[in-house]
Amino acid sequence: MAAPPPQGKIHLKTSFKSTQTIESIYTGGKVCISQDEQFLITTVGEDIDVIEIKTGKKLWRLKGDTEIITMFAVTPDGHTLVSASRSLLLKTWDLRTGTLIRSLKAHDAPIIVMDIDRTSSLVATGSADGTVKVWDIAGGFCTHNFKGHGGVISAVLFHPDQAKAWLYSGADDCTVRVWDLKTRKGLAVLESHVSVIRGLAVTHSGNTLISGSRDKVVNVWDLTTMKLATTYPIYETLETVGILQKGKIQNIGDKDVSDKDMFYTAGDAGVIRIWDLRSGELIAKQKEEKGSKSGISDVLYNTTSQQLVSITSDQNILFFDVENDLKRVKQIVGYNDEIIDVAYIGEEETHLAVAANSEQIRVFNLKEFECDLIYGHTDIVICLDRNADGTLLASGSKDNTAKVWTLDLENEDADERYKCIGSCVGHTEAIGAVALTKKTDGLLLTGSQDRTIKCWDLSTADLDEPDENLRFKSHYTIQAHEKDINTIDIAPNDKIFATGSQDKLAKIWNLQEGTLIGTCKGHKRGVWSVKFSPVDQCLATSSGDRTIKIWSLNDFSCLRTFEGHTNSILKVDFMTSGLQLVSCGSDGLVKLWTIRTNECVTTLDNHTEKIWALAVRKDENMVVTGGADSMINMWEDFTEIEYAEKKAAKADQVLKEQELSNYLQRKDWKNAITLALSLEQPFRLLQLFNQILQDRPEHDTSVTGLEAVDKVLLGLSPDQTAKLLGYVRDWNTHAKNMRAAQTVLNAILRQRKVQEMIEIPGIKDLLDGLLPYSDRHFQRVEALTVRSYVVDYTVQAMDLMSLVGGMDDMDMDDEETEEGASKGLRAQRKAEEELMAKERHEALAAARASTAHTSTAQEPTAVVADGAENEDAEEGEGDDSEDSEDDDDEDENEDDENEEESDEDME
Repeated sequence: MAAPPPQGKIHLKTSFKSTQTIESIYTGGKVCISQDEQFLITTVGEDIDVIEIKTGKKLWRLKGDTEIITMFAVTPDGHTLVSASRSLLLKTWDLRTGTLIRSLKAHDAPIIVMDIDRTSSLVATGSADGTVKVWDIAGGFCTHNFKGHGGVISAVLFHPDQAKAWLYSGADDCTVRVWDLKTRKGLAVLESHVSVIRGLAVTHSGNTLISGSRDKVVNVWDLTTMKLATTYPIYETLETVGILQKGKIQNIGDKDVSDKDMFYTAGDAGVIRIWDLRSGELIAKQKEEKGSKSGISDVLYNTTSQQLVSITSDQNILFFDVENDLKRVKQIVGYNDEIIDVAYIGEEETHLAVAANSEQIRVFNLKEFECDLIYGHTDIVICLDRNADGTLLASGSKDNTAKVWTLDLENEDADERYKCIGSCVGHTEAIGAVALTKKTDGLLLTGSQDRTIKCWDLSTADLDEPDENLRFKSHYTIQAHEKDINTIDIAPNDKIFATGSQDKLAKIWNLQEGTLIGTCKGHKRGVWSVKFSPVDQCLATSSGDRTIKIWSLNDFSCLRTFEGHTNSILKVDFMTSGLQLVSCGSDGLVKLWTIRTNECVTTLDNHTEKIWALAVRKDENMVVTGGADSMINMWEDFTEIEYAEKKAAKADQVLKEQELSNYLQRKDWKNAITLALSLEQPFRLLQLFNQILQDRPEHDTSVTGLEAVDKVLLGLSPDQTAKLLGYVRDWNTHAKNMRAAQTVLNAILRQRKVQEMIEIPGIKDLLDGLLPYSDRHFQRVEALTVRSYVVDYTVQAMDLMSLVGGMDDMDMDDEETEEGASKGLRAQRKAEEELMAKERHEALAAARASTAHTSTAQEPTAVVADGAENEDAEEGEGDDSEDSEDDDDEDENEDDENEEESDEDME
């Protein structure tokens, strides 16, 4: 690869490509983890995604039928997935290939719950029609149909002991039924709950069943007597229950649980709890997250790693270590709502902080498939900013407060990575903009919808032992604008700052005193973003009037205006040492601008909704954007790579052109034709074929003039043949190049069968372009042949006239002698004329026969007009594509020339 552009000089960026995206992988519904804990299977609307847990790589997307997926289950062997949707179809998928095996209608109403037995051969489905059915997975047929429940089926479970062949089901009629698969009858009806059954589990001994319900209790049933053994109050609406493996877990925290039977519960409180099955004692409880309002819809049990995985109502997937007292060890964000703001954090900028229309700040690890949630705010987080080295993060929220966080991203303990060092309390409305000073960590600016700006002193915070209850003091408060404040930016020297508001103004302020320095007036709508240049004394602003303006900080005049977005421009930032701008807007586009020329260099399009957030990495090799489409795009700078590729391609082009010249010089037609095709040089090819035709030997029997060239044309691949036919089609439109075009066409058609021609890509369009002009050339050749008879007739008439004139001057004595000579001459000329006529008729007959044969095969006829004038091709590729009017003019000119020649002969 060629070397990148020379260093030491600033080069403008021209190309960015989306190399990584963060998008929704779970939108609600069922989640499964394979038994080997390698794959995460989630519901995404009407589709199902299969994802590698370690890397986040998407292996398959199982396409749905435009209806929402209601339930799915994975066989214990991990080979098959069974899914159900609102379309009432039960589908079977092969997870090894991601293909659909079978689809059938299962119930008269949507399937709500599903379970697969341990042999991976049977699947039980519970439907809203009140029935429970058992299906053979391999055969695709129904083996059992149980009726008895009086409502929607809400839980099904196979007995873990295959010898018993029992099936349990729960419904919103508050009952649990036990079914015998061998006798196809109900064994018992267990009644005690007063609300819908949400979870069933059987102990490993197989003698005890537990059931969890939304009536906030867990019932323990003795399966030997089919009676209620005990009831444990849980004091929360339950959504799931399960049994932990006995003997596999030795300790939970500091408690010895090696000989205990334990079960877990989770529900609307959003907390996992582990209980002693014998005594009902609470053994462990998940630590509650401050500010979290989400409940738990399901819990998965990873038996290999002894982890409990909770599926929350806000589409987060949380992994908890059972032996470590239910400590959170991993977190996956399934669904990002509208992305409002983003910021690179960390000294190496390996993480991305995201405000996504929720109370939590999401921190994505860009190297691994993992995400942390920072809890603390009680309402939606709107804005983010970080300090110069990325170790502090400031956030503003709709709860009217701003918080400052210290970051230790390398800490293995997730709870120690993000610590709140204090809060800014004082605004009366939502905070829409925050900004940390660049050189020091001493000040924080906040702008609010209450139209004020506050400057906060952060020096009182203790970074070693942070106190989240600390409240920072305000240096000053400014009534800055007449409408909501959208944006704040601090200059690189920490001396001034700028604000933008919905009142259409951008204002410049003194940072230490809070006094107004100047006002930038000119925008026709609200200002959404302001940004100081890193090198020049200027400020960039973007507005709802679809323009970007650059203002002088000396006299606050507008220096330049950039137009190109079709909707409001929501963010703007400087790049390339202040020589370029990058912007994003409500039109879903990211644009890169060159300030000196006022031109848009490139437009990046990978969003479907408005783009709220934009951040540039310090090395400027990556730009990240986030929008209302819940997608985060990482745009990587490909300028140097494309420059090197173009340079290498240019060098390779020069080398190949030299090789082509060498082949032509040596008359190595085979390599010359192949190389000219690869270089896409039709004019060189045309010259080559013309040269071959001119140098044709006298007794040559090949089509093109050389047997070697015929073999080359026969050996071309379908793609190469299609490319050559495209050139022939263009050559054929001009009478000058007709002979070469028809010769090559003749060689291609005569050496291939119809079946081979059909396999050529785009053959129909190529033939449609060849037929009209080929027919026109044939008619012209035939007309020239007819005109040649006129010339012959004229010559014969002139001979007769000369003979008659000679007879008048002769003596009568020589009359008989001259008459005999004249008769001999006429006989000789007549024989010559008959021979010429015969040759012409044979040529015309052969041409008509070739045309009829080609028309029958629905292919064009290659007509070579040996009698037509072969004018030299004009220089330049443009002569190959003149229109049909030029052909008509040329035909008329040739006709006139022929008539003039005939007149001269007659004279």
